[in-house]
Amino acid sequence: MSTPGSSEATPVVLPVSQAVLWLAGTTILALALYYFIGVDQGAVSVFGRDMHVHEFVHDARHFLGFPCH
Repeated sequence: MSTPGSSEATPVVLPVSQAVLWLAGTTILALALYYFIGVDQGAVSVFGRDMHVHEFVHDARHFLGFPCH
């Protein structure tokens, strides 16, 4: 029984095809973030010897417990 002014939560229903796309996109984004924060060391970077990405995430790397030097 609902009273005036109250709202009931309605679940969000996604078709399987959309759910797979969201899962794949989230996985790719998470792996990219993991690479840039945890793996990219500058010297062995995908971008060559460019240290900009490494320096940009340097403090986050230490905060999350990844060693870098």
